[in-house]
Amino acid sequence: MSTLALDRLERAIEAVSAVPDPEIPVVSIADLGMVRAVRLAADGVVEVDLTPTYSGCPATRLIAQEVAAAVERAGCGEPRVNLVLSPAWTTDWITPEGRAALARYGIAPPAPRGQPEGPVLCPRCGSEETEEISAFGSTPCKALWRCRSCREPFDRFKCL
Repeated sequence: MSTLALDRLERAIEAVSAVPDPEIPVVSIADLGMVRAVRLAADGVVEVDLTPTYSGCPATRLIAQEVAAAVERAGCGEPRVNLVLSPAWTTDWITPEGRAALARYGIAPPAPRGQPEGPVLCPRCGSEETEEISAFGSTPCKALWRCRSCREPFDRFKCL
């Protein structure tokens, strides 16, 4: 690959990686693990493979549009954005930076892959005294929880 092509690919990767999730703007789609690949196709077009957090996510179309706009703003031309549904997205793909950003924002992240679930910590006060009050939160990929210590409700990413 030529130096110009590598530079273009790096700019595209940087642009895609900076796209915020529209429902949780403090975390990027890359940190949520939604970006599967960014590459230059044989015809020279930037291709981006995205996996939504769930197949019925209403933000999927907006995310694809924002990715395309970011690649174009980076001077990389009009990309092809492909939705990849298999394998399905999993919370295992959330980066450590993404988990930390979710917690700072007030959303309890799922346990990282390979670690036991353990107690759900309140993202506001850190207490282990929490309980799920509804399997349905502000978006379909989150559940509604409550802290029994500080009495504040919070969302928790469902473990998928």
